[in-house]
Amino acid sequence: MSKVILITGGGRGIGAATARLAAQRGYSVCINYLRDSSAAEAVVHGIRADGGSAIAVAGDVSVEKDVLHLFEACDRSFGKLDALVNNAGIVATKARIDQVGAERLQRMMAVNVVGAFLCAREAIKRMSKKHGKAGGAIVNVSSGAARLGSPSEWVDYAASKGAIDTMTLGLSKELADDGIRVNCVRPGFVNTGIHAGAGEPNRIDRLRTSIPMKRGGEPEEVARAILWLLSDEASYSTGAILDVTGGR
Repeated sequence: MSKVILITGGGRGIGAATARLAAQRGYSVCINYLRDSSAAEAVVHGIRADGGSAIAVAGDVSVEKDVLHLFEACDRSFGKLDALVNNAGIVATKARIDQVGAERLQRMMAVNVVGAFLCAREAIKRMSKKHGKAGGAIVNVSSGAARLGSPSEWVDYAASKGAIDTMTLGLSKELADDGIRVNCVRPGFVNTGIHAGAGEPNRIDRLRTSIPMKRGGEPEEVARAILWLLSDEASYSTGAILDVTGGR
């Protein structure tokens, strides 16, 4: 049987690139999406057209019943789980913290942090040797913002990704004896729709000179890092945080 991977936020950007690459490497793929069903179904259709196996499941990762439905749908389709990529995340328009309301802060933390914990919890139940399973791997998607803080732009987003870094370190130790490796990638400026969605579609061009490699990254470059951390080639790596930032 092929390995099974579940990717949150898998319909676009880094998540979609990871889904396609995982399928090419023999995984059966379950992708989660929030609203854009056409984008998610396009990813699934492409994987199936190439001979792979994939499903798409709608759901808000910050809502517990949606997370339960997501994992149950994966169970029904594939019968097991070997890997989780906690990729779903949101950002907002740039703002100083003295301009940010509680609703924005609560939503940011609910999706970016609580959602990652809920999904990790369900994955652990399906992978942990202490639950009678075969083990597995989790990769959390953080951000270079966690190191830089994103002052005057997205301190709240950066803080939520800092929580993901800490979650990675803690879970890696908690689950090492369960046969589950937990690692993290921190993308930098990547050519996805996230910047346009935050109101600044030309952000990478504006900040290009601050990137030592003088370019934005591609989603596929981050996907390759994720798939490496999930693979047996990284069998002795847990608690690692891998920057994919062009040197920034």
